[in-house]
Amino acid sequence: MVKIVHAQTVLPEHVLEELKKKTGETATKDAIAKAVEHYLVCPYTHEEPLEKKLEEVMKRKKK
Repeated sequence: MVKIVHAQTVLPEHVLEELKKKTGETATKDAIAKAVEHYLVCPYTHEEPLEKKLEEVMKRKKK
C-alpha cells in the first residue's frame, strides 16, 4: 500500500502558469505532480547544471 502525503509550496503566479503550460495541465495539483514525476525519472536530473559546465570549459580555455 502506498502512503499519500500532502505537500505545499509557494510559487510566483507566473511560474505556476508556465508549469501548467509546459505540462499541459490546467489544475495546479496535476501540473506539480507531473513535474515531480518527470524530475524523478528524467535521466538528466542529476547532471551538473549547464552553467557550471560552461564555467569549467572557460577555465580550461584560459589556461
